Amino acid sequence: MTNTRIGKLPPRYAFMLNPHSDVRLSKCPRCEKLTHLRKFALFIHINEWGPLALGKTCRYCSRCELIMVHKDELEAELAHGFSQFAPEMIGNEYMVLGTIEKKVWQAGLGGKEQLLGDTLKHVADFKKEYDLEYEPGGWYPADPGPRK
Repeated sequence: MTNTRIGKLPPRYAFMLNPHSDVRLSKCPRCEKLTHLRKFALFIHINEWGPLALGKTCRYCSRCELIMVHKDELEAELAHGFSQFAPEMIGNEYMVLGTIEKKVWQAGLGGKEQLLGDTLKHVADFKKEYDLEYEPGGWYPADPGPRK
């Protein structure tokens, strides 16, 4: 079996990207407990650009160790950042791959450059990724059978 992990640290946290702009996750979709805000250094791969470390305040359930990122907020932050130095990258496909240790991310903010191989020593992949499924409120027929 091949190793599909990217980071060298053991997998940590579960991850959920919320694609619904009208749904906010104040409660964990898994355990129904209240979530709180916590800052994470996310390791993101952007097509035609490469890896990027982004500090992002996310919803977090400490009980489930679940990081919840709202897609519209993440894309707005990426667009704002790329508008400064690479506007042609705005709208490119991306994938959140894991988290980076905060000290390494902060050192990068201070101008200390590292090679990708050195950075990957401080990246932890996600243990599990979840999709958010929800059914909007409203009236539904009792018998969802075929219509004429």
